[in-house]
Amino acid sequence: MNPSSLTHVTRIPVEETVWHQWCAHAIREPHRDCIIHYEAGQEPVRWTRANLIEAARSVAARLASEGVQTGDVCGLIIRHHPQFYPIYLGICALGALPAVLPYPNARLHPDKFRSGIEGMSRKSGLDWVLTERELEPILSPLVTGAGSSIRGLRFPLEWDSNDNRQPAARTLEGGYPTTCLVQHSSGTTGLQKAIALSHRAILDHVRYYAESIKLSEADRVVSWLPLYHDMGLIAAFYLSLTSGIPLVQMSPFEWVVAPSLLLEVISSEKGTLCWLPNFAYNHMVGSIHDDDIEGLRLDSLRLFVNCSEMVRAESHRAFVQRFESHGIRPETMGASYAMAETTFAVTQTAPGQPAREIMVDRKRLAEGRVDICSNPENGRLCASSGRAIFGCDVRVVNEQGQNVPSGCVGELIIRSASMFEGYRNDPVTTSRFLRDGWYWSGDIGFEYEGEIYVVGRKKDLIIVAGRNLYPEDIEAAVSGVAWILPGRVVAFGVEDSTKGTEEIWVIAETEVAESSEQRRLQQAVKEAAMAIDVTLARVCLAPPRWLIKSSSGKPSRQANKERALTDFSANRFPNS
Repeated sequence: MNPSSLTHVTRIPVEETVWHQWCAHAIREPHRDCIIHYEAGQEPVRWTRANLIEAARSVAARLASEGVQTGDVCGLIIRHHPQFYPIYLGICALGALPAVLPYPNARLHPDKFRSGIEGMSRKSGLDWVLTERELEPILSPLVTGAGSSIRGLRFPLEWDSNDNRQPAARTLEGGYPTTCLVQHSSGTTGLQKAIALSHRAILDHVRYYAESIKLSEADRVVSWLPLYHDMGLIAAFYLSLTSGIPLVQMSPFEWVVAPSLLLEVISSEKGTLCWLPNFAYNHMVGSIHDDDIEGLRLDSLRLFVNCSEMVRAESHRAFVQRFESHGIRPETMGASYAMAETTFAVTQTAPGQPAREIMVDRKRLAEGRVDICSNPENGRLCASSGRAIFGCDVRVVNEQGQNVPSGCVGELIIRSASMFEGYRNDPVTTSRFLRDGWYWSGDIGFEYEGEIYVVGRKKDLIIVAGRNLYPEDIEAAVSGVAWILPGRVVAFGVEDSTKGTEEIWVIAETEVAESSEQRRLQQAVKEAAMAIDVTLARVCLAPPRWLIKSSSGKPSRQANKERALTDFSANRFPNS
């Protein structure tokens, strides 16, 4: 179905849209900060509620004059820029559907980027791409290509910012499509699944999630998260704008290079809420020097929310220890289990309490049982992701979909009041993951005393001689080896036909290049794995930035496995 046909389906009244909610906040408090845009070395750009809505209306009028219609899907491939926000809101004002797509990084080959966007275009049904002029040579073939749904490229950063035209009446009357936006689940570029979310799903989710974190008008969100990912888009952007609290936004590219920027902004803007993937805690602990944060105070921050990847208690502990002298407290370290298919959050730890930690027997966990133990040598420290928020139900089930007892491991399946309706243009995948109203996440975890613990991914499970091994455990052990870049490790299973089981491979990034030093480092990696009773068949050492990441910034095990097998066959890992 062409997404433009959305203009012919059931509409909803304007007052039931996200856009109306944003306008209501602007009417009530027109001069209050809405979005504060930070760039390193520059004065922040401050959008008030009224100014942002006024600019968005002008963008909506320009889009309409350019041919964009209500119900069209508009992909945004625009770098972090102060004008991104009125462009995004202008699409919403028109009743078109925004879909934020990743901007290419310098290491990504143009052909790979174009093929990825082409893949997402087929699933999302993109009608228009709003982008920057420098990407025109790469993206133009998508418009002229056979079978393409994209009707044109537009370059909104070149439009006159003083153009105060107002939308024609038809763009704001007659109701809106029930669908609000299109986003993409985590995955490697082009393999992502397109998800359409309704206005009602987003409005309800924001309300329920706000209650779970005790949101108040005194809160202020600080975020570097990319807006093509559900954590940045929903937890930071939509939660702030729809709840009427300020959002302080910075560039993910700048944060990676200068991670202290996040703490500087929290200190200067008195931020209170911040969502982060687990690797970010480790990155800041290992990369920020004392001189970078001298004089900073982080006491205003009442809640960090660890999300997007499996929560590691060790990361929380290291983060608190490193920054407690600047005001970070253990009780600020929260966690959430979330996914794009449920709009965002499924669970949340209670504000004002640290995410609960329990030590469980590693061998029993691999057998599917949760036994509390006190010996770290035999145990795995697990961090809770909290309890299900209002409007969400979580079950832990076996392969047949039957509930397993509390304290047993199984797949997490979710039913949510803010559930997506299915993957766009992909009914086969939808039927595989969405069954009888329950979303089968593919995540492995358990419930213990009412809280949910996520311990791995079903598809990444390694089975060696009948023994279940979680790659997260192996990756954590290897990341602790000196000269291995923390968090830049991938473990996976490779079928050994002669043994009739899998063997374990590890790829680890390092700056060590000398051959003899690499051999010693490989031995240290194997010994670290042996310390958790794991035998590694191969250790492949790679240079920095070798690993392929998913859109959410996490190394993709499957993509890296395929690359490693190819490189190994070509003898590009000579010391492995």
